[in-house]
Amino acid sequence: MKNDNWFRKKIAGYRWCLLIVFGIILISAGMLLAYRHDNTFDIFCSVLLFASGCIFIVVSIRLIAIDTVSKYAQNGINVVCCKDRDDNLYEKEFLDKGPKIVAIGGGTGLSTMLRGLKECSSNITAVVTVADDGGGSGILRQDLGILPPGDIRNCILALANTEPIMEKLLQYRFQDGMLKGQSFGNLFLAAMDGISSSFEQAVQRMSDVLAVKGRVLPVTLEDIQLCAELEDGYVITGESQIGNHNSFHRCAIKRVYLEPGKVKPLDEVIEAIGEADVIVLGPGSLFTSIIPNLLVDGVCDAIKKSKALKIYVCNVMTQPGETDGYSVSDHIKALERHSFEGIVDYCIFNTADIPELLKKKYSEDGAQIVRVDYDELDKLGIKLLGGDFVCITNGYIRHDTKKLAQAIMNLVIENVFGKDDRKSSGYVNTMKQFKNIVG
Repeated sequence: MKNDNWFRKKIAGYRWCLLIVFGIILISAGMLLAYRHDNTFDIFCSVLLFASGCIFIVVSIRLIAIDTVSKYAQNGINVVCCKDRDDNLYEKEFLDKGPKIVAIGGGTGLSTMLRGLKECSSNITAVVTVADDGGGSGILRQDLGILPPGDIRNCILALANTEPIMEKLLQYRFQDGMLKGQSFGNLFLAAMDGISSSFEQAVQRMSDVLAVKGRVLPVTLEDIQLCAELEDGYVITGESQIGNHNSFHRCAIKRVYLEPGKVKPLDEVIEAIGEADVIVLGPGSLFTSIIPNLLVDGVCDAIKKSKALKIYVCNVMTQPGETDGYSVSDHIKALERHSFEGIVDYCIFNTADIPELLKKKYSEDGAQIVRVDYDELDKLGIKLLGGDFVCITNGYIRHDTKKLAQAIMNLVIENVFGKDDRKSSGYVNTMKQFKNIVG
């Protein structure tokens, strides 16, 4: 038995060293390809090889450091590292006890919320739309025939337990040349797709490399196109065109739908929804990030059958071209039109004041504060939770990750864990002790 343990430890050590060697080989191959060839495709491949090699080396060095710290810790030696004992205990006793959370959406809103939720539970499943056809994701989708990686990349990074430099690298956008505007993280996921049996496996492998807390799932593996029918009957094809349609055909959106009409969901998505303690819709673009997930066959049925607490996080501002003039109740009514009545139990919305200068800035772009119309909301029979859930980041209004996570967890403790006093008490006590999220 001792020999077996010794052998496994040796193999684990050599594994990371081999990955470093592999990274060096990739970097060398990339440099050689760039030196000997000057056509566009070869340059693209050389950049991809070089950057992938860098990632392998950085990740391997980090994992070697973690293994070394663990080895000394097992021998009773105190080691000063990035996490102290309390943090390790917090991860073990707190995150593992956390609720099973399914977050459905896409875009910046979903990834913002995930950054807060990962501090409350490691049992998170992010279900992400794959209807994006614009920007760098759209280019890769068209050129390589893969599912759009952008929203999935953002969610992976939001849930990742990695070094800041690694996140900065994967979020980096090239400034010049044929790759201008393209995210390296998108290229990395595209490369991972190339060496994987499916896009789902590529996402899982990237998640493993970045030590993701939870998992990220595309809602479907099928190639879909999002379409919108406007109130006057005009039809817009393509997710990237829907949000910009005011520039060429100004009219409110009546409904959105998928082409093809029958779309098979990922089995793991339906399974996660069925096992969830809480399902969170939003925040994010209503018609292009949240609703497309509900249009995939089986998703709405799974949500309807689920005994989970269902929460909708409403946007703070309206979105030009999508939700012009919308109130909170308008958002919920749109959700119900595309799914079923009573899809959510709770609605979380912001009631905090927004600085006048920011309101003016957003108004110039056609965005307004989402009105809270309590009378209409009462008619919908939905429970409400209003409060200060915003922060200002680089001149933009965003949901505050910690405040939003705290609000969601309070609802979970009250409505889900509250049914089991022992489970609720243990989770709340651990939460208070380590993160002071619930006071």
